[in-house]
Amino acid sequence: MLNSYTYSLFSRRMFNIMRRFTPDVEEYSIDEAFADITGMRRVLRSSYVGIAEQMKRAIERELGIGVSVGVSLTKVLAKVGSKHQKPSGLTVIAGRSITHYLEHLPAGKVWGIGPATTSYLAKLGVKTALEFARMPEAAVRKRFTKPSIEIWRELRGDSVYPVISREKSVYASISKMKTFAPPTSDREYLFAHLLRNLESACIKARRYGLAPRKILSLLRTQEFRDRGSEATLIRPSALPLELSGLLRELFEMLYREKELYRATGVVLLELTQDTNVQYSLFESPMKAEKIRELYEAVDSLSGRYGKHTLHLGASHPLEQQGKGKRGTPTVREETRLYGETQRRHLGLPILHVK
Repeated sequence: MLNSYTYSLFSRRMFNIMRRFTPDVEEYSIDEAFADITGMRRVLRSSYVGIAEQMKRAIERELGIGVSVGVSLTKVLAKVGSKHQKPSGLTVIAGRSITHYLEHLPAGKVWGIGPATTSYLAKLGVKTALEFARMPEAAVRKRFTKPSIEIWRELRGDSVYPVISREKSVYASISKMKTFAPPTSDREYLFAHLLRNLESACIKARRYGLAPRKILSLLRTQEFRDRGSEATLIRPSALPLELSGLLRELFEMLYREKELYRATGVVLLELTQDTNVQYSLFESPMKAEKIRELYEAVDSLSGRYGKHTLHLGASHPLEQQGKGKRGTPTVREETRLYGETQRRHLGLPILHVK
């Protein structure tokens, strides 16, 4: 079982292997990536399918893991393909094959389509991805917002989302946003979501040895109005236990009891290297060091049993009331290999090839 630091190094090796075949590799998450292999056939003397097969074999041979690969015209279709033969298959969705792969795929299983859009599509009599893709352009542009229109175009084989080929080793900021359905005004449930956003953002910051100087808290209303509040920390920290009190203050400044909210978000700003920590005159260095040691243990356990295995008590309502998930789980979340449990997963990265 890999801890979070080792897992990060493992995934970086995977991304570097992919870059042998194309410089255009987008690190979508720690265990998923997109690669644009357009124009590489002559250089590598192989077909696009052959390049994907070589890339897959290289990763499996050098890292000793299985990866799921989807090859297609667009990012959305490549994601569809990668889910088709999980956990270790290769699926090619050519233009002439799009209909075959979309005709039985529920619309809600498409990358980027969440519960609210799925429900709206159902009201229009649209149940499958193919039915959505076959909607007339005029109707789509009239009834949907830009993100849904872009997904509609991608499902039709029209590439809208480019592969952003930069290595994620330095971050100007780290943001985590969670949309849930139905909208709610429940104070503690909303704060639980906000705190879980903070925990997720801090996990990513610690993975890269970073800590923020500022944090920004966001609440999004049912009418898509955003309210935000920002605070400067007395010193950089990526430890939620040290930040939760400040986050509660920001939340109380934003929250309106009679307002319905559909999303919460946290942004870590002015990131700096988390080294040579200097404590303020008003802090207890001993207490601060104990909290740091605590999170070293938390990260170790999370590497073994899954992210958020240990979490702050104020975020626990999510475990009791549900997370109101919007959109489909990741391929890795949906895939449970022999011997795995909901909390315990092997570190098997998944990649998508466009």
